[in-house]
Amino acid sequence: MFASWNPSQPEITDLIVQHDPHTLQRVKVRKQEVLDTFSRYSNRQAMRAVEGLAEQEGTLDEKGIDRHLLKVHWEMQRLAEEFYHGHRVWELLRVVIASLRKAEVPEIIRIVDVGCGIGYVIRWLAANIPLRGYSIELLGMDLNGTLIREANRLAKAEELPCRFLQGDAFSKEHSGHIFISTGVIHHFRDQDLLQFLGRHEQPETRALLHFDFQPWLLAPVGAWFFHYLRMRTAVARHDGVLSAARAHDARTLTEAARNVLPEFASGIYGAKIWNTPAPRVFHTLIGLRPPLVEDFRRRLGRRRLRLGELR
Repeated sequence: MFASWNPSQPEITDLIVQHDPHTLQRVKVRKQEVLDTFSRYSNRQAMRAVEGLAEQEGTLDEKGIDRHLLKVHWEMQRLAEEFYHGHRVWELLRVVIASLRKAEVPEIIRIVDVGCGIGYVIRWLAANIPLRGYSIELLGMDLNGTLIREANRLAKAEELPCRFLQGDAFSKEHSGHIFISTGVIHHFRDQDLLQFLGRHEQPETRALLHFDFQPWLLAPVGAWFFHYLRMRTAVARHDGVLSAARAHDARTLTEAARNVLPEFASGIYGAKIWNTPAPRVFHTLIGLRPPLVEDFRRRLGRRRLRLGELR
């Protein structure tokens, strides 16, 4: 296995921007500490990428890092567009919304995108879905203020009816009826994964949809191919491949969800291409309140073939 594909290590973007866990304020990051982390894994590719990042007196330059992160997220958006990810999210989300409507949830359904980055999914939904017709509110949240400012700038330029806020997506004032995310859940491991999923247990929350890479033997190879062709920054090329290597399998996700969310029925959607053994690039961890399950299954129609055990 290549050192840069070792799933035990963090991604570069996990380390170069850090926040205080209590105040959520950004903290300074020592460049050498990041280099030492990847040195322990003999990951020369990551070390070369980190060495190229701006610094001031040994501390990573926050403005330089923010500019670099924007480049990475713009590249990630381009890849999401090429994979029609907005369509993928809406295909499943609209079924959940329909089931919620039948269950007579509050008049306005709030959808919160956790770790939204520059807000591609929320902006795609706002641009393509008649929000008034579906009576939904779209909110993207991220700890990184630079990414949130860019998301709001793009939403304003595109005249889109959605909001983006910096902060904790699971805070009481922003609690969602539906939580979604893309490429976020693999950043959490072991107890952190349990804690992340456990925070969905809120009175208002009815459903969760977490989209992420599906791990299989050739996933890192495919990720390397696409990221080498489409990404321009060393950080994006490195982290894109490592994300595929670090992705959680279906069993890990469902066991974790069922452990900490006993009041939800949990399962995996979209693991296989229809009824074939061929895996999809993405799969989705679904969590639903039990009263929604049967109607959700019915509304999927033929797409029920893509749904694993939901319990």
